[in-house]
Amino acid sequence: MFRNQYDNDISTWSPQGRLHQIEYALEAVKQGSASVGLRSNTHVVLLALKRSSGELASHQQKLFRIDSHVGIAIAGLVSDARVLSNFMRTECMKSKMMYDRPIPGSRLVSLIGDKAQVNTQNYGRRPYGVGLLVGSYDEGTGPHLYECLPNANCLEYYAISIGAKSQSAKTYLEKFAKDFGEADLDALVMHGLHALRETLQQDKELNLNNCAIGIVGKDHDWELIEGDRLNGYLDRLETGASTTGATAAGDLVQGEAMDTTEL
Repeated sequence: MFRNQYDNDISTWSPQGRLHQIEYALEAVKQGSASVGLRSNTHVVLLALKRSSGELASHQQKLFRIDSHVGIAIAGLVSDARVLSNFMRTECMKSKMMYDRPIPGSRLVSLIGDKAQVNTQNYGRRPYGVGLLVGSYDEGTGPHLYECLPNANCLEYYAISIGAKSQSAKTYLEKFAKDFGEADLDALVMHGLHALRETLQQDKELNLNNCAIGIVGKDHDWELIEGDRLNGYLDRLETGASTTGATAAGDLVQGEAMDTTEL
């Protein structure tokens, strides 16, 4: 992806006012497997599509526990994600030791933004080639969902998708965004799975190996759901079953979906 003499290091501006290495880092996020996040009034759900380098290899981890009230989903370089996740865990421990309270999600995201921004202005460094979806639940302010990018932009969302073919997932999320606020946890997870399925290639399907779900919310510490525990959700996704407050992909009403499930 070499362009010209202006992309040799992060501190060199092009005549058009661009920092090419930041653009390359953002492209690394776009090339990563998709991650989806969405939140209701009580919970945040993160979902990730896991890739494998070959039939004999295990699938990469895409969801990380940071603290009991915080978890992240990633798209991009997993090695960079490990560095940032370790930094976030350290900040969470500092907050508990110094203030005897969990660190607010907004404060943690602000620290990540500051750390990422340093790498965009110092010679000899490179931006982190990973995008993060940060889900947190804070006492007093409720659930929060943030997106952190290599250019140090950190934004809060009701629902968002990053990674390869993320626009397809965003289209689904925008279509049903009005339902997320009052949705129960099961409905929120099903919406997330429908959105994640939109990012797959036509000949691929979600299965126990390539999918993972993370949940955090009110009276619900961070929980990672993968492997055999996904069976129930994937079965409902296959049959087109809907949950309370959610509409199935085929626009089936709830009663019709339940009839299908019982057959």
